[in-house]
Amino acid sequence: MKTFSRIFFFARPVGLDIPVYAILTLLATIFSVVNFTTLIPLLQVLFGQMESTLNVARPSFSLTIEYFKDLFYYQLQLLVNTKGEIFALYFICSVILSAVLFANIFRFLASLIVAKTRVRVITNLRKSAFQALLSFDQGYFSNQKKGDVISRMTTDVQEIELSVVATLKVLFKEPLLILGYFTALFSISAELTLYTLLLIPLAGGVISVIARKLKKRARKAQESLGRINNVLDEAITGMRIIKAFSAKKHVQNRFDKEVDNYGSNSFQIISRFNLASPVSEFLGVAVLSLILLIGGTMVLDDSSDLAAAQFIGFLILFSQVLNPAKSLASSFSNINRGIASAERVFELIDTKTEIKEVIDAKAIHSFEKSIVFKNVSFAYGKASVINDISFEVKKGEVVALVGPSGGGKTTITDLIPRFYDTSTGQVMVDGIDIKELKIEDLRNQMGIVTQESILFNDSVANNILFGQSQISEDKLKAAARIANAHDFIENLENGYHTNIGERGAKLSGGQRQRICIARAIIKNPPILILDEATSSLDSVSEKLVQDAIIKLMENRTTIVIAHRLSTIQHADRIYVIDNGKIVEQGNHDSLIKKNGIYRKLTVMQSV
Repeated sequence: MKTFSRIFFFARPVGLDIPVYAILTLLATIFSVVNFTTLIPLLQVLFGQMESTLNVARPSFSLTIEYFKDLFYYQLQLLVNTKGEIFALYFICSVILSAVLFANIFRFLASLIVAKTRVRVITNLRKSAFQALLSFDQGYFSNQKKGDVISRMTTDVQEIELSVVATLKVLFKEPLLILGYFTALFSISAELTLYTLLLIPLAGGVISVIARKLKKRARKAQESLGRINNVLDEAITGMRIIKAFSAKKHVQNRFDKEVDNYGSNSFQIISRFNLASPVSEFLGVAVLSLILLIGGTMVLDDSSDLAAAQFIGFLILFSQVLNPAKSLASSFSNINRGIASAERVFELIDTKTEIKEVIDAKAIHSFEKSIVFKNVSFAYGKASVINDISFEVKKGEVVALVGPSGGGKTTITDLIPRFYDTSTGQVMVDGIDIKELKIEDLRNQMGIVTQESILFNDSVANNILFGQSQISEDKLKAAARIANAHDFIENLENGYHTNIGERGAKLSGGQRQRICIARAIIKNPPILILDEATSSLDSVSEKLVQDAIIKLMENRTTIVIAHRLSTIQHADRIYVIDNGKIVEQGNHDSLIKKNGIYRKLTVMQSV
């Protein structure tokens, strides 16, 4: 019930939508009932059963169904007496036509409110889920499968969308229809209606048992679909490697396994969902047959007040009860599927990020002194990555982190913008623990170029200007020139407005990296973090970009991660990181003299 009600929390602002929907549905129900109840006097006119008398008394007003029923018969009898049965027949047909018209008008207006509510729920839900996604720390994405996250944002939300419509039907439309029809049935024959009330709960119980079993299967199916999306994403991203290693069969087997699993769960869901309709139809016809038997006996019994025309009208009305009853059965099935999906989406929304900003976080608008690591340790779960590291980077210095792969260099730089938080120890900027600073302010002081070229399916200009709105075209091109990117950009089909495709697929590796460097340049931050920023460049581009980066680093604080040691010989200080510890430190010349790890790495790269 909590999940069910929470879905409608995202329908805000509701305003008068729900009350208006209820009123419109009530009016549509009233006119639908009038439409079918009018068939009884129609049959009476056709069978010549209308009383013909000129002394018909007008009924006294009262706000009851009986009053409106008697008033209608009073007018009808007057028409029969004064105009004849043919004219009365025209009158009844016009009433039926008008009732159908108004019922459909109100039903249509109610459906517009359902559509409006449905769109609002899904729009707000998607926005909230994506907002939560953007707030997660890097650790979340390290532990989650991307395909499952995408599945929650897409297919699970679609299931919720169906559930919203089904829920509104369950709450308003179908119950009101059933209530309206049964009110009319009671006015025709209370005794016969009581028999139907004894039989219908039996059919409803069978349907509810079927619906309850759908929820568990629906969740499994959505989880399976998430794994399919994950395999699909990995296959598209790694297609070159799949072909190079002749691994098509291996990847196909992984995909087939997940598809078969999803297919099995989907079949169970569909079979149970489809079972509800024939079962409800059979049970409905069975109940109708019993009513036909009981009512027919009452008509043939001279002591009964039930006339043939009334009984036929009763059967017609009761047959209309079956449709909303079947819709209720289908709605309960959709609701259970929607709740299973909603639980998965709400798990995403409710996930708490470990990187939290303190309530009274301090603003930081400039970088003045230093970055200090003080006894910092960090672990991914139980796996220790950094162990009791302490060092300082003063304003204007160029500090390089080098060492064997997997030593923890990238993790150290990830701690500075708070992509992760330290397990123990402190990272301080200008003497303030970064956990006490506003996260956005802190990150605004930094420009980052990673080893992997992270680009978006957009134009070259928008990738360079990413997050920067008030930048002139001259500054854009100036940043591109510094990154040695201007010339190749100008040669593209539409220059700076050329779309570069998914992850920059239309560009070479070196071109992608130079756009990333231009993006960091145009931000003009006081702190630069360069994680193998030139690793994807050819020799010529590497030299040009390296020269541009050296110029860019003037009067800026720069932390460089480098495997090519030739690119960081100018650094003020070099820290050699191995197994999460600082094992050597100094400038290039002093580390060469130590004859340690740094010298061995330098010798290896010079061979």
